Formats: sequence, C-alpha cells, structure tokens
Amino acid sequence: MDLEDKLHSQQVYFYDEGLETEQTKCLELLYDFNHTRPSEYDKRQQMMKVLFADVGKGCYIEPPLQANWGRYTHLGNNVYANFNLTLVDDTHIYIGDHVMIGPNVTIATAGHPIEPSLRRRVAQFNIPVHIKANVWIGANSVVLPGVTIGENSVIGAGSVVTKDIPANVVAVGSPCKVVRAIDEHDKAYYFKDRPLAGNILD
Repeated sequence: MDLEDKLHSQQVYFYDEGLETEQTKCLELLYDFNHTRPSEYDKRQQMMKVLFADVGKGCYIEPPLQANWGRYTHLGNNVYANFNLTLVDDTHIYIGDHVMIGPNVTIATAGHPIEPSLRRRVAQFNIPVHIKANVWIGANSVVLPGVTIGENSVIGAGSVVTKDIPANVVAVGSPCKVVRAIDEHDKAYYFKDRPLAGNILD
C-alpha cells in the first residue's frame, strides 16, 4: 500500500521512515505558526489555510497547536480552539461550523493494537473522527478514534470520549456518558442556578 492507503484504510499498518519524512513538513509549519506574535492574526490565518485540508470563515486557533499531519483536518466556519489543541490526525478529522474547543483538548484518530507483539513493531490504525456543528468540547477532554459527536452537544471538561455521542445532549466523564438532554432549562439558566437575562435569546 502507498502512504495514503495506509493512513486511511482503517486497517493495521506499520510505521516507516517515509511517514516521518512527510510528517516533518507539517511540524515545520507548526513551528512557525506557534511562534507568531499575538498581533499576527492575518499571518496565522494564511498559515492555517496551508496547514489544513479545509478552513472555513472566521476560524481561530490559539497557539500552541500540535498536529501529526494537518492536511487531514477539515474545519468548518467559525471554529474556535483554545490553547494546546492536539490533533492526532493520521486520518480525517471533520470539525463542523461553530464548534468551540477548550484548552488542552486532544482529538485522536490513531490507535495501536492491544497485542504486545504488534505494538513492538509500531503497528497502528486510524479511524476518522466527526465533530458536528455547534459542539462545545470542554477543557482537558480526549476524543478517541472513530467517534462522532452529534450537533449542539456539550462534552464536559476532563471527559474521555470513547463512543459516539448523540445530538443535543450534555455528556461527561471517563468514559464519557450522556447525563441529560439540552432542554428548556438551558434557555432559562446559563450555569447552575444563574438565570439568563430575559431577552438574551432574542
């Protein structure tokens, strides 16, 4: 199999020096991105367009950013990511419009077999991740290979998302589990018992 076939087959493959050479191109660009000044917004935007497969309008990623490839990550419109986003994007990561990502989040498409003899040979597999529109992922969360998070859902801080999360729910924990639906209560209160202003939703 060639490089693209290995990465996107969703089958086990073995790491080789050719992969490292290709990944270095991404790492060089990330180094420059992570050393931009806060005032260099336009420069960052241009670098993101080179780094990623797709970048929608109004996207903002706060350095430092880490990624394995960059070119397999797809950003919709108005995606925001805080400090220390790590993209283990050995295959495709799809991030929808208006997604918010807290500090220190990892989104991983790559894994390794449990079988020790395979891991000794640096075996790996990659399965795409889909984060649908308007999702909020809280700080210090990890999203694992193959996961889909449905639109509008909230992933609580410190979660480890091992399975798909449906749309319009709050989910939290390790492993991450749905704790409740997003409902009328959320139109009245923004945090615990703190009420929203009467016309803020208008």
